[in-house]
Amino acid sequence: MKKTKFLMAAAIVAIATFVVIAADHIDAPAVQGGTSDITDFYAFQGENTSNIAFVANVQGLLGSGSDTQNAAFDENVLIEFNIDNTGDNVEDLVIQAIARDGKMYVFGPIAPSQTGLNSTIATNATNQLSVDITPYGQSAIIESSGGMMAFAGPRDDPFFMDFAQYSQIIAGNATSFNNPGADTFAGTNVLSVVVEVPKSMIGGTGTINTWVESKRRQ
Repeated sequence: MKKTKFLMAAAIVAIATFVVIAADHIDAPAVQGGTSDITDFYAFQGENTSNIAFVANVQGLLGSGSDTQNAAFDENVLIEFNIDNTGDNVEDLVIQAIARDGKMYVFGPIAPSQTGLNSTIATNATNQLSVDITPYGQSAIIESSGGMMAFAGPRDDPFFMDFAQYSQIIAGNATSFNNPGADTFAGTNVLSVVVEVPKSMIGGTGTINTWVESKRRQ
């Protein structure tokens, strides 16, 4: 087993029964604008209703063209989806994703060797696959194995927020958002990791807590 220690760099926490959406763009000072900066986390039922999909987006506010074309997943940053299926807010399972040489390697769901801030990559996981990272502007490359599917690559930022109007509201200069508003994130991209797994791999009684972390190699 490969022994690699990672330190948590940023986290977004949400509770899921069916759909989770959480977003946090350049709000974490320690990682703001860096390669471990998480922007969005989603968990939802797949098109195949027997599956659940987990999505983590990093490196927000990438401009179109060369800005996104030159962006790359950091090979020293582990993206870890955490799943608590017993209701104690401690991860019972993890799905780990890390980039190497143009591919994204995905391990799990698997019980972690340790919980908390440090992680060891579960290279011994029964459930694992790798997928070529989709280049900017090209159709999505998706790989599947054992009922799991995975994608990694740049995508349009799905988050919508009118920051200018929000600032006006906070400053007391406005009382509500405009209709229509202006999407501050229009035209920007993120690097996205998507993993879809059968619900049977998650276990539990139908309700889970789930959150995502990025952990930098130390």
